[in-house]
Amino acid sequence: MRTIEQLSEQLGGLSGRTVLVRSDLNVPLDGSSITDDGRVRASVPTITELAEAGARVVVTAHLGRPKGAPEARYSLAPVAQRLSELLGKEVTFVEETVGERATSAVRAMSDGDVVLLENLRFHPGETAKTDEERADFARQLAGLADAFVSDGFGVVHRAQASVYDVARLLPHAAGGLVRSEVEVMRQLREDPQRPYVVILGGAKVSDKLGVIESLLSVADRLLVGGGMVFTFLRAQGHEVGTSLLEEDQVDTVRGYLEAAAERGVEIVLPTDIVVADAFSAEARHEVVPADGIPADMMGLDIGPDSAAFFVDQLADARTVFWNGPMGAFEMAPYAAGTRAVAEALVQRTRDGAMTVVGGGDSAAAVREFGYADDDFGHISTGGGASLEYLEGKDLPGLQVLED
Repeated sequence: MRTIEQLSEQLGGLSGRTVLVRSDLNVPLDGSSITDDGRVRASVPTITELAEAGARVVVTAHLGRPKGAPEARYSLAPVAQRLSELLGKEVTFVEETVGERATSAVRAMSDGDVVLLENLRFHPGETAKTDEERADFARQLAGLADAFVSDGFGVVHRAQASVYDVARLLPHAAGGLVRSEVEVMRQLREDPQRPYVVILGGAKVSDKLGVIESLLSVADRLLVGGGMVFTFLRAQGHEVGTSLLEEDQVDTVRGYLEAAAERGVEIVLPTDIVVADAFSAEARHEVVPADGIPADMMGLDIGPDSAAFFVDQLADARTVFWNGPMGAFEMAPYAAGTRAVAEALVQRTRDGAMTVVGGGDSAAAVREFGYADDDFGHISTGGGASLEYLEGKDLPGLQVLED
């Protein structure tokens, strides 16, 4: 993948050039307040590098899942304000993606200026199913710029207009964030230091089927928690009460357990579970054995014995990849398992191990618990993209950059 430096050489310098940047600014919002600005902060180095080189930087991104039309709750306006603060300079926000206002704002730019266009997904062409619709939107975006820099790792697994089609129309490069993410994920997939321990959680096992199958040939140990663990427990023949369960995946999971045993890979499951009679912080809750979940209760976190055992299982790890919380960490009674894993990763980082937090809810959890990004080896900005990369899939947003 071409670097920004190589792109600059290709163009004879970036000064005076308009560069379209695809960033990942898909941050969680509480009204108009950003609750986790990690992705905004991660976008700053590439934008700064381009602006300091004299480029006119036009930033594009999405937020949430609007249906191809404007929705006020998904506006990038709060992100523009935060980006201005982090860059230490004004970011001009344009309340459309393409059109007269966007064109006028770009034409009015001076060298080093930064413009942020409104949510890409307000335009139906961004996620259109047909190549023609996407290509038409991509042509309009490309018409704003002289070059393209892909710096949104969280979307490189999507063949969307601003990720894939634009790169086919303009001289392009991978931004620093994408390059660093790919290097970390490549090491996890191809050359991890051992023992290599993977921690998987989150709601659904179906979201992680491919990566589980792939990891069985790479990892030494898999620790499983979160909502997905109940499909594993059912595959072992246990009652799971009203816990989240994917009945149609039980046979698949049973096959994974058998394959792991044949390959000498440890799959570590909880021995105890925090259960409650409702999905609520105020619900009656208690700790029960993992093989003794009452029929009228739901599991919402791994139990204290399991948390301690998981920490022990991480003690000798030289490489750790973590994707997905151990429970409903947003509610205090069910946060202990996730917190224990986070603390263990911080300790492994201090001891020199390579620790990777795989984006999504895991990244949100460690920040909610008050940890800094540098408490871990790497916090990915792309949960889905990181899983698909580790699964061995070809990601269209990366493929298009390899020329």
